[in-house]
Amino acid sequence: MSDLVMQRRIAAPPPTVFAFLTEKDKLLQWFGVDARLDPRVGGQLRIDVTGGDVVEGEYLEVTPHERVVFSWGWVDSQEVPPGASTVTFDLLADGEGTLLTLTHAHLPDDAAEPHAKGWTYFLGRLGAVGAGEDVGPVSLEEMGSTEPRLTIFANETEGP
Repeated sequence: MSDLVMQRRIAAPPPTVFAFLTEKDKLLQWFGVDARLDPRVGGQLRIDVTGGDVVEGEYLEVTPHERVVFSWGWVDSQEVPPGASTVTFDLLADGEGTLLTLTHAHLPDDAAEPHAKGWTYFLGRLGAVGAGEDVGPVSLEEMGSTEPRLTIFANETEGP
């Protein structure tokens, strides 16, 4: 199992970034094509990331303007099924912006690289919308060819 940790500075304060993580209309500006969100502990989330690849999970922690944690997994996946991994967004005020740290924990080793590519693509989009840009629709072509531009730390963990 691997943990993927990525950091990105967002040119928006933590309350704005928090809204991009918890409000459907704001989330869909940078991540996915459709979503159902209930951002409270025990609430469910379902995000159609690409127009066919769907993630489901449950909110485990929601601390306004500081942290969002949810379980994560792909519908119809045996490698990373719903609930198999955990995604954490930590938000730290950094001047007028936010230092966002994403931790995607308990990924099977074979799933770490594709998730790193996907998160690199989507966190780039989050950075752009945080700066007030319109990034347009999700592009499978761009997602597959994104070069890592973020600080990435892969940590091996033992057990599930």
